[in-house]
Amino acid sequence: MTTQTSPTSRRGLLFGTAAVGAAAVAITAIPSVKPELVAAPTLKPAPEKGGGYALTEHVKHYYRTALI
Repeated sequence: MTTQTSPTSRRGLLFGTAAVGAAAVAITAIPSVKPELVAAPTLKPAPEKGGGYALTEHVKHYYRTALI
């Protein structure tokens, strides 16, 4: 007797193999990141007279993407 493998079980095996490979790559890449190289962002002091709005790059990016 011969047994037939269904396409769904083949797909599951393929997806599982791809997931294991991606996880292995991610695990090997994570230790190479050094926390000393990542600089913490420096915050500007709050204005003394209020009015904390500042046109930063983040705000400019929002305005560019919000245009219709």
